[in-house]
Amino acid sequence: MTSSSAADGRVLYHADRDRRIATVTLDDPARRNSYDLSMRDALARYLDDAAQDDDITVVLLRGSEGVFSTGADMNNAYGWYGSKDDDGDRPRKSRPSQRRRLTVDRRTFGFYHDFMGYPKVTVGEIAGYALGGGFEMALMTDISVIARDTRIGMPATRFLGPALGSLHMFFHRLGPVLARRLLLTGDIVDAASVEHLGVFTETCEPGAVTARARYWAEKTAKMPADGVVIAKEAFRLVEQSQAYQGEEVASYLFHAFGTNLQFGPGEFNFVKARAEHGTRNAFRLRDEHFHVPEPELQ
Repeated sequence: MTSSSAADGRVLYHADRDRRIATVTLDDPARRNSYDLSMRDALARYLDDAAQDDDITVVLLRGSEGVFSTGADMNNAYGWYGSKDDDGDRPRKSRPSQRRRLTVDRRTFGFYHDFMGYPKVTVGEIAGYALGGGFEMALMTDISVIARDTRIGMPATRFLGPALGSLHMFFHRLGPVLARRLLLTGDIVDAASVEHLGVFTETCEPGAVTARARYWAEKTAKMPADGVVIAKEAFRLVEQSQAYQGEEVASYLFHAFGTNLQFGPGEFNFVKARAEHGTRNAFRLRDEHFHVPEPELQ
């Protein structure tokens, strides 16, 4: 067995070669396992390690302390694009240039593209929250076990625009009706509310998620390793030909343009609100702005 950690210990890796299962854990519970660039790069390195390990057939992806991931850390929305201006000297005080956005977003969506076409079986242990990039990764896993009370969605569409994330994947996995609903409203919903749609492999009670995810990992790990790799490439070919044509370019292109929105009077600007009121209050103000009470039944 091999265990290690990276990104200041916020991503953990454990390889159980006897069972042919590698476990990757996002481990920053104080931030609900949201990730910054360093964490995402560490996650990518561990996935590469498992992909190149002939003794590993399955990767189990999870978050610590009952939370999968709330996606990219929004404490610094522009931090993904670097902390300096283009001359590399002054701290960035303005929006990053479009050329910078395209360069960085191409790399970001390269990670998701690689994860979607990953050569080993991926099993997701999804609990607590799966938001933003965390929601995308949950949907991209081959086998996904999710707790019924898990909160899922793409709330960042409320301040980064609905053309956010892996659009082809959303429409393919969620269906066009649910994809439009989540992307055009930024709603966060319970996994139980979409259980009947078969979005996830298994929806269960919160206390059963870890055991059920481990069950699926052990079950798929018994498959012939070469057969799994061949199947994953075949699956990728089918999805690319039927559902994901243009995905590699379209997602980062739309994201780069979408994160450069101009906000009119009465529209909520998260970056401005965060600068004026702090991150915590910016989230509170966001939720207040987008809250529309359900109509009362007569």
